[in-house]
Amino acid sequence: MLDLVRLRVLAAVAAHGSVTAAAEALHYTQPTVSHHLSRLEAATGAKLVQKAGRGIRLTPEGELLARRAAEIIGRVDAADAELAERIGLQTGRVRVGSFSSALSVLVPPAAAEIGRRYPNIELELADAHPVVAHQQLREGAIDLAIVFRYDDATPDDGIRYTYLLDDPVYLLSSRSGETLADHRDSAWIAGCVNCRRELLGHCADAGFTPRIAYTSDDIVVEQAFVAAGLGVTTMPGMALRSHLAEGVHATELPVVRRIYLATYGDPPDPPATAAFIEALRSVPPPGPVGSTT
Repeated sequence: MLDLVRLRVLAAVAAHGSVTAAAEALHYTQPTVSHHLSRLEAATGAKLVQKAGRGIRLTPEGELLARRAAEIIGRVDAADAELAERIGLQTGRVRVGSFSSALSVLVPPAAAEIGRRYPNIELELADAHPVVAHQQLREGAIDLAIVFRYDDATPDDGIRYTYLLDDPVYLLSSRSGETLADHRDSAWIAGCVNCRRELLGHCADAGFTPRIAYTSDDIVVEQAFVAAGLGVTTMPGMALRSHLAEGVHATELPVVRRIYLATYGDPPDPPATAAFIEALRSVPPPGPVGSTT
């Protein structure tokens, strides 16, 4: 039998990169962490860690078991929280992963509402791109994700989606009333590979491939480039609710991204998670975005 405490130790070493950091995170002594690793190696018959300079690193077998350990621990922690929540909403925990603009626009009023109605519920909020949030849901590291999906998105096995709202997409340029096709020859500002897929799709629908001259995932940087006349970009409305720079004109496009609440496993959701979902659904949708001059 694999001991859960020792699996938690291995997962902590993998997550924090050293015995010292794992010991601090778990509030153990370094000898205790080393002891648990040795006992886990004895139980599995596999070499899980090896020396690397003054520290250690995981062997391939150790990395494999650490990944599985993180999944197991996440599900056990989730089960523990669900059982605790069965006694009611006097106590409980909700771990939420959300992309940044929703985290700044939608989550604060929902979190404030939960705080007023259920002051003993503990909220853990983290910035997570939907790709990361989906994986965290499957691993049991979070209870709820706020994600965006487009029409070509395929379902994820085991993940349940609850539609929340449509988020309009805008063209950002130095003049209002323009279209994507007006900028087929312009320089474009795009995010990382995960984030630029939607921009490339919008431009492809308009009949051209954008010439990407600048790359940034920071909406402040992207808008600063637009304001300086260095290029154009697209941006969802919720991101513009967080920040709209002076000199940037936002023109709504005939495309939206759909915002969903995502949970994992069979219904019903734990009471505290369900309460936070209810609070999120009560948040008024953001209004239209204007332009600055």
